[in-house]
Amino acid sequence: MRSPAAAWSGLTLRVRLLLIGLAGLATALAVGGVVLYGALTLASYRALDEAGRATATQVADLVRSGRLPDPIPVTGNQLVQVVDARGRVVSASGSGDRLTALLLPGEVRTAAGGTPVVVPGSRNGSNQPLRVVAVRARAAGSAAPPDTVIVAQEFAEIEHSQRILGTTLLITYPLLLVVLAGIAWRVMGAALQPVEALRSAAHRISGSGQDERLPVPASRDEIHALALTLNSMLDRLAAGRERQRSFVADAAHELRSPLASMQAQLDVSRHLGEDVRDPEIAEDLRAEVSRMATLVEDLLALARLDADPAQAPEPERVEVAALVDEVLATRRRRRVPVEVDPDALRLVVLVRPGEVCRALGNLVDNAVRHAGSAVQVSARAEATGVVVEVSDDGHGIAEADRERVFERFTRLDEARDRDAGGSGLGLAIARELVARNGGGIALATSRAGGLSAQVRLPRG
Repeated sequence: MRSPAAAWSGLTLRVRLLLIGLAGLATALAVGGVVLYGALTLASYRALDEAGRATATQVADLVRSGRLPDPIPVTGNQLVQVVDARGRVVSASGSGDRLTALLLPGEVRTAAGGTPVVVPGSRNGSNQPLRVVAVRARAAGSAAPPDTVIVAQEFAEIEHSQRILGTTLLITYPLLLVVLAGIAWRVMGAALQPVEALRSAAHRISGSGQDERLPVPASRDEIHALALTLNSMLDRLAAGRERQRSFVADAAHELRSPLASMQAQLDVSRHLGEDVRDPEIAEDLRAEVSRMATLVEDLLALARLDADPAQAPEPERVEVAALVDEVLATRRRRRVPVEVDPDALRLVVLVRPGEVCRALGNLVDNAVRHAGSAVQVSARAEATGVVVEVSDDGHGIAEADRERVFERFTRLDEARDRDAGGSGLGLAIARELVARNGGGIALATSRAGGLSAQVRLPRG
């Protein structure tokens, strides 16, 4: 047998909303019905009692003035008695008993105290119960105990009205709930139609594999905002999927080249009967293995960059000189010298040292690879942060290509030499690392006519 929670969760959202709404409405109607029934009943009895007390007050005035008639004139179906302190009937209306008081002594005290008393109609020869109020009255100048004016009224009509009201509420409220449930079902169906359209479109998109988007409703409500958010998410997923597909294809292509070169050298050596331990062949193979290792390392770096950036360490305050020293310490064997401006590098930045060193290292490697005679590293302070500049005197990059070179696996025609060129990932890795540290990279023409890579970092 299913638990109530499981049964509830198995219902559709439309049904659950309807049940919650009906439960709230039924509770509100029940409370409102009880309040209405009680208020009308209280008002009816209060009006009846006020009419009785008004009559009792008028008769009491006659007692005080000594002008009490017999019988006592009354209107409507009221029954009036005036009894003395010993319970004897002094005077009565035409329909009242002149021999026996309507109320017992204890009931007289209760009614005279302001609380209505209900007595059976049989005390006055009637088959309807009576509601009785009483008022004390004493004749002017009399020392005797006060008399009591008793006014009794039938309330069968009030009870009849109560029954009609109760029956009406019991019949009307369930019918009202049914009608409102039908209306709510249609209204909620119309309100949830955009959600169903989104669900159907999402199912179709996930099943087709096509680059589609969810329909955006015209209404400017939460569903409209949800559709826009989901479409934005689909855009990011599509971009990520395309980027991953391109990345895998480029990586496979780049890895195929050194492997094919190594395979060709081994086949030629085997065909010529040469020993693979020959220094020249071993050196060629070592270069290809080194290039492939560099490529694999860059691919792993990009994979880490694409992972959750929240796992990165906290930034630190560090001098630019310390970062550059660490970069150059691991690059002692360089094709051209690297000149450093020690005074400018004393500036302090707020970065993750490991990531920025990797980015600067890639820029230095790129500059050394393409420089004619020297590479220069300097820094300067600006209003927006610290700019570290790595410049060379090489052939430079055309302005139209300066943004394209930051794309993954991008090489310009003059950098196609696989032995001299890199993996095509260095600049892409450098830009992403610097961006993770709140900075940016821009390329420009150096003073020597080559390329200047300007790294903007937050000031520490």
